[in-house]
Amino acid sequence: MNRCRRLLAPAALALWLAGPGLPAQAQQQPLAPSGGAARNFPDTALRGSVTFESAQRVLLNGQPLRSAPGLRVFDARNHLVMPHTLRGKTFTVHYVIERSTGMLHTVWLLSEAEAARPRAAPGMQQRNFRFESELPDAGAQRH
Repeated sequence: MNRCRRLLAPAALALWLAGPGLPAQAQQQPLAPSGGAARNFPDTALRGSVTFESAQRVLLNGQPLRSAPGLRVFDARNHLVMPHTLRGKTFTVHYVIERSTGMLHTVWLLSEAEAARPRAAPGMQQRNFRFESELPDAGAQRH
């Protein structure tokens, strides 16, 4: 019995010391090529401009809109931000409107790299093709 205790004690101590670091490693997000954490936005999220007027009111693309009581605002590092700390500031964002109430539900503040990527916006048509006139060399004559 004493041999088991001598063998198990160091193993238990090693697991106990390594244990707290394991859950934190599992929560790390994959890194994007830019070095920041890659964020996945839902397909229903649209691109727009938000100005925070108060905790309950925002200007979304210049139009007044109420924010939902449970409005979640995420910064570029995907940390929650309290809406009252953003009062008077304008941001390029991805956002989700709650269908049942029409209120602003979730907002992601975009980094410059995320804002440079194309994304759907209200009134914007998306298609998976290009017309010849939209190509960069459309001005050149073809023989």
